[in-house]
Amino acid sequence: MKLLHTADWHLGRYLHGRSLIEDQAHVLDQLVALARERAVDAVLVAGDVFDRSVPPAEAVALLDDVLARLVVGCGIPVVMIAGNHDSAERIGFGGRVSERQGLVLRGTLDRLEPLVLADAHGEVAIHPLPYADPVMVRALPGHDQAGDHQQAMAGLLDDLRRGFVAGRRNVLVAHAFVAGGAESESERPLSVGGSGQVAADSFVGFDYVALGHLHRPQSIAGGRIHYAGSLLKYSFNEAAHDKSVSLVDIAADGAVTIERVALAPLRDLGVLRGGFAGLLAGGDDAPARDYYLRAELTDTVPLLDPMARLREVYPNLLELQFVALDAGGEARAGGRDHRQRAPTELFAAFYQELIGEAPDDARMAAFEAVLATLMRREREDAA
Repeated sequence: MKLLHTADWHLGRYLHGRSLIEDQAHVLDQLVALARERAVDAVLVAGDVFDRSVPPAEAVALLDDVLARLVVGCGIPVVMIAGNHDSAERIGFGGRVSERQGLVLRGTLDRLEPLVLADAHGEVAIHPLPYADPVMVRALPGHDQAGDHQQAMAGLLDDLRRGFVAGRRNVLVAHAFVAGGAESESERPLSVGGSGQVAADSFVGFDYVALGHLHRPQSIAGGRIHYAGSLLKYSFNEAAHDKSVSLVDIAADGAVTIERVALAPLRDLGVLRGGFAGLLAGGDDAPARDYYLRAELTDTVPLLDPMARLREVYPNLLELQFVALDAGGEARAGGRDHRQRAPTELFAAFYQELIGEAPDDARMAAFEAVLATLMRREREDAA
């Protein structure tokens, strides 16, 4: 049986204020074409369909269009579950009706029966298991002791295994952080610390585990447990990642073969690094000119409106960082995110950059007095 495994679409996502809906539509066109051309038996979407629980209208319209083309236009069953970004009730809406057409939508945990398909070698049961928040799992009969993600997932998987039919191959579609997986910056943590992780041996008995949540395509446990990865690069820290969907072939004995098929983005995502003058002069010949970009400037002198000037050459420049290095090669404090720094620290860093020396006590006191006055006026205006 041939399955197309994908996850973490995050429809409606913004990158530094720029809507990615056009970019998402571009790669989803490729996904639909791939499913049709390779004649897959089903498409598995392992959660985080939307980027937030109340998605924008254009994201809902895009999902409706893609599902219609797959299920109605191509006649391919789709199994879609809710992830931690999704509203469980919204993802599952109309599920009982749509299943008659081959669209299995599971958001909440109250319906865990599988979709059963057949090929020349027999039946394959596809078990949709939406994101299992321990709080929601504890509300289920017999699961009141589920204290963390590990216990919650283990209990639900035990329930599923009790329904296994002899001779039937079993596929799980789930959304979780399996221990041993590599994280990316654009993922929302499931919990604080390591309590959000689930052990790989929890999935014993399943021939293939189609996972969502981690944005980097990767396999665990020899390939039987697999993350398809996100639809696009959603963080500049993912600039070097390769995004793809996974074509999964399940043999008669349950052995799994995975083929990663790359998706070509409408605009790739990249990082430029260098001096301002060099980046400005080299833009016309840069292959990444139209990418979504972050510029990391190595200049150590003040620059006049560098973002606007660089955008004349790189129209999709979204982020600018000053990363002047000291002799040891480590980024100086001035390169840190300004949103994480106190106003006095920002002023001291700016003064140091502009004048070449740290401000003395008198200047710091003068700045703090002006700052206190402005903050008092702001509070009075708000009142």
